[in-house]
Amino acid sequence: MSPTSTTLDTTTSVLGAPVPRREGREKVTGAARYAAEQHLPRRAHAWPVPATVARGRVTAVDTAAALALPGVLGVLTPYDAPRLGPSDDPTLQLLQDLRVPHRGWYVALAIADTLEQARAAADAVRVTYEAEPHDVTLREGHPGLYTPEQANGGYPAHREQGDPDAAFAAAPVRVDVVYSVPPLHNHAMEPHAATADWDAGSGHLTVYDSCQGTTVVRSVLAGLFELPEDRITVLSEHVGGGFGSKGTPRPHVVLAVMATRHCGRPVTLALPRQHMAAVVGHRAPTLHHVRLGARPDGTLTSLTHEVTTHTSQIREFVEQAAVPARVMYAAPDNRTTHRVTALDVPTPSWMRAPGETPGMYALESAMDELADALGMDPVELRVRNDAATEPDSGRPFSSRHLVECLRDGARRFGWPGRRPPRHEGPLLIGAGVAAATYPVYIAPAGARAHARPDGSYLVEVNATDIGTGARTVLSQIAADALGVPLDSVSVAIGNSSLPAGPVAGGSTGTASWGWAVHDACSALTDRLAGHHGPLPAAGLSASADTTQSAKQKSPYARHAFGAHFAEVQADTVTGEVRVRRLLGVFAAGHILNPRTARSQLVGGMVMGLGMALTEHSALDPAFGDFAERDLAAYHVPANADVPAIEAHWIDEHDKHLNPMGSKGIGEIGIVGTAAAIGNAVCQATGRRFRELPLTPDRVLAALEGEPTTAVGAAG
Repeated sequence: MSPTSTTLDTTTSVLGAPVPRREGREKVTGAARYAAEQHLPRRAHAWPVPATVARGRVTAVDTAAALALPGVLGVLTPYDAPRLGPSDDPTLQLLQDLRVPHRGWYVALAIADTLEQARAAADAVRVTYEAEPHDVTLREGHPGLYTPEQANGGYPAHREQGDPDAAFAAAPVRVDVVYSVPPLHNHAMEPHAATADWDAGSGHLTVYDSCQGTTVVRSVLAGLFELPEDRITVLSEHVGGGFGSKGTPRPHVVLAVMATRHCGRPVTLALPRQHMAAVVGHRAPTLHHVRLGARPDGTLTSLTHEVTTHTSQIREFVEQAAVPARVMYAAPDNRTTHRVTALDVPTPSWMRAPGETPGMYALESAMDELADALGMDPVELRVRNDAATEPDSGRPFSSRHLVECLRDGARRFGWPGRRPPRHEGPLLIGAGVAAATYPVYIAPAGARAHARPDGSYLVEVNATDIGTGARTVLSQIAADALGVPLDSVSVAIGNSSLPAGPVAGGSTGTASWGWAVHDACSALTDRLAGHHGPLPAAGLSASADTTQSAKQKSPYARHAFGAHFAEVQADTVTGEVRVRRLLGVFAAGHILNPRTARSQLVGGMVMGLGMALTEHSALDPAFGDFAERDLAAYHVPANADVPAIEAHWIDEHDKHLNPMGSKGIGEIGIVGTAAAIGNAVCQATGRRFRELPLTPDRVLAALEGEPTTAVGAAG
């Protein structure tokens, strides 16, 4: 497409136009530079040393052989590393003491002239440990289980309305089932990396970091290294994905700063993929117990969703997997609760749609089992239990078009209802459906807008584009608010010196940064309207800060919704499951750019496909580490695994959100996909699988057994 293709007539609304990504040419030609590709003069490299015991203490570190190697500039250990200041995140207190809380915890850092020399030095470091007994296995009935005060996101860990146990016992139709989701890993295309440059003369620190938000990285580094924030600049112009794993500072950036302060040269630290499972977070495994009680017409009378998960010994993180059940269906008697145990494992963290992704897999699978027990179409069961107000709070929804998503999706997909599965030789063909939800989050942000004498405009906001198209959509918001052609607007992002903005996470980005951009550009438009004559050489500028607006508590429950449909084939000879078709219909406010929106929704559905069929990681009980630590063992979907995927949406007009009327779309695409695929496999095979992923060994073993039905189902 030619460079002029993005020019839009000023009479046409630039919002809602399928504008190509503004940085696309740079990325496909290799001109875009990422955190590890900053070729600064005299740049050195660092390589960390991970612990080889699952729990214990370091008793000695022998660095003599490493320091004798060519090009080695130093080795930092817990005995001599600089002392760090306070931090709310103890996973960043690196090389500060001798404890080993889990396998893979960093116990030393080698620094050398080249990457190869740094890696050789790290291999030459000899660490002696005093190992202690460890426990990495999550199980029901674990003696360390407790109910925390909160789950991730600040949600109460336990909520209860009415008497769900009595209502369940009295229900004519009941489903009592358990599900299991294994640990999952983010595996962004670009591993975590940072290039840090300490200028001792000026006392200024510059950091190029692969992160989802430079404002928070600067703040954390300022506390750890006891520097004023105005003496730190963090840049993140291009990021090769994150999926939550880069949402807050990770160990690599702290170690890179330690290294540059130690040797007085710029230092790059790029984590090898094999390290990522242990140090940058993961989706914690979750065990789900779901009980649904219903009348014969399908109306829910009782809903219980109990989640068991793990956290680390370092920091409590509780996957909020029972929370979406508080939003979805109108069951008058309900209980949602989380239990957690602290094990000798790496600290879990955010992964695309934390909480909703595993939680909706369990809830939507149970709803399908209830439909089977009732003999009811699964689409109609969901429609019948649609909620008029948010079940948890009683607040009205700002907009909720779940039923419309289900109806439109069924029409587009050619939903077969409860017709029996098809047979094509050894292949069993089935279809499945699942609903999806994700909350609307909006965080305070700032922005500046400048009008230049040459007729161009510059907008500054500390957004981060992790591959979502943030630059493009923010340019559209600015051009729309200014009433000017898109090509006259440029946007500066990814720099901590710009007006502060939240991280690119929680589907908050466009709603938060975009609100500030809209307000700054609207203020600039007012200034320009009152200005007569040519612009001054410095141009005209205006700023905005949405802190007060964004922090106002809305009287409405604000969520995005969606419906997923899947068609699968199960091979009775090999047990292999293939997805033939995936279709999603979403209600996520006003879609600002169909091209980038479709990319996000399809990407989420592909990730959900991997969760359903191939992705899993296991903690080795003997050695205490994740067995799958690279893309050879941890199987993400490849091109051959991904069928034609359709993503559609209902363009909502919700005036209770932000000036653009938009909801986040980065995460809702994954939420219902695994459940829809699992439900389709059950419909095809007559067997219900309650543990992910649906690998050939599990499917083949089930096909050789008896068909399964909902546990405790009664007509």
